[in-house]
Amino acid sequence: MVENEKTISVIGAGLAGCEAAYQIAKRGIKVKLYEMKPNNFSPAHHNKNFAEIVCSNSFKSNLLTNACGLLKEELRKMDSLLIKIADETKVPAGQALAVDRELFSEKVTNYIKENDLIEVIEKEVGEKTEGNKIALKDIIDESITIIATGPLTTDELSNEIIKLIGEKELAFYDAAAPIVTKESIDFNIAFYGDRYEEEKKKDETEEEWKERLRTLEASYVNLPMNKEEYEEFCKEIVNAEKVILHEFEKREIFEGCMPVEVMASRGIDTLRFGPLKPVGFDDPRTGKRPYAVVQLRQDNMSGELYNIVGFQTNLKYGEQKRVFSKIPGLKNADFIKYGVMHKNTYINSPKLLDNTYNLIKNKKVYFAGQITGVEGYVESISSGFLAGINAVNQIELKEKNIFSEKTMIGALAKYISTQNEKFQPMNANFGILPALNEKIQDKKLRYQKLSEISLDNLQR
Repeated sequence: MVENEKTISVIGAGLAGCEAAYQIAKRGIKVKLYEMKPNNFSPAHHNKNFAEIVCSNSFKSNLLTNACGLLKEELRKMDSLLIKIADETKVPAGQALAVDRELFSEKVTNYIKENDLIEVIEKEVGEKTEGNKIALKDIIDESITIIATGPLTTDELSNEIIKLIGEKELAFYDAAAPIVTKESIDFNIAFYGDRYEEEKKKDETEEEWKERLRTLEASYVNLPMNKEEYEEFCKEIVNAEKVILHEFEKREIFEGCMPVEVMASRGIDTLRFGPLKPVGFDDPRTGKRPYAVVQLRQDNMSGELYNIVGFQTNLKYGEQKRVFSKIPGLKNADFIKYGVMHKNTYINSPKLLDNTYNLIKNKKVYFAGQITGVEGYVESISSGFLAGINAVNQIELKEKNIFSEKTMIGALAKYISTQNEKFQPMNANFGILPALNEKIQDKKLRYQKLSEISLDNLQR
């Protein structure tokens, strides 16, 4: 690298890579952003735009009593580009932040491509520099580099990363949920409402309750099941024909994105105590709590599409149509996208990275995104933010930004960089923050206190 050029390379234009590129450019440093699309696509990606989101359109809760809500608020306060755009493209989702997928990706792409300090290079990174490919080694030799290629890193690049880190990669697998059209949902059965908001209150009349339901924000559609319907559905999904997995795909399934058929196979009540739990709901038709409830969440800004919450799956497409159509209210559902199983990889970060996402054995290299073992959209963005600002600090010979472990962004960085023989991908959660000095029994109050401490320590 020519010393006076001050250029940083970012590999991958996903959530982490785009956030990193923005933070670098914001600080006046040129960025070379390498992205293999549109010349090549991963098995789960089909949109030519950057920051394509696959598994769900939800960035989770906005509440500060939720760990991901706290992380989003930290990122908002620090001028995260992707959280800003997520806020701009949100769709109704109650207390959660869900986005219009297409609009979100389009806006991120336009911003990145229109930034004069960011040069987008449409080449696949791999072993050799030839044709439409460029060698990972050549990029690293030229500049400080952030590898943000995500959980679906190509086999060729994965092999180069293995050489770089000197260890074998780890792997886990998750799945994407199906999406149906709103117009194909039977609203003689389905009803709108967010959990706990649609239960009939003691001081409400039947008429008052039903009128209140009609005025609730239409962010979730709920499909109630009785005991017979639920048990029949569980039987069908367990016995449905599944895609035959390769041996390497059978190793691990990450609990945070468990295929619905796997959950169902663990016991008749597993789904009813998981994504189909009826707690917080009353069925307007009966005035009573259903035996189980399937939730659909608005997937785009126009409100035309809904994804089936928690229904990530590895069932064959025909079986998905057959089995999921047995859910009351989805008999005539129009599935515009079926669920898919896809491979996710991550490195053994506790052995390899410090708490700035910097590779210990090669200080010219940073990693960011789910490949580091941070699991989730917002978590990926936070790693890209941290890697980006510290790559700038390094090139400008400044002291690294190490966030307090009392902040969620700092706690995640500490988690992925702390020795752990049973290291697994981790979402933002209050369990990774230091314990309070005082005992607070009420969970919401305890989480609120942890959030207050986190935000107080954000700039330290």
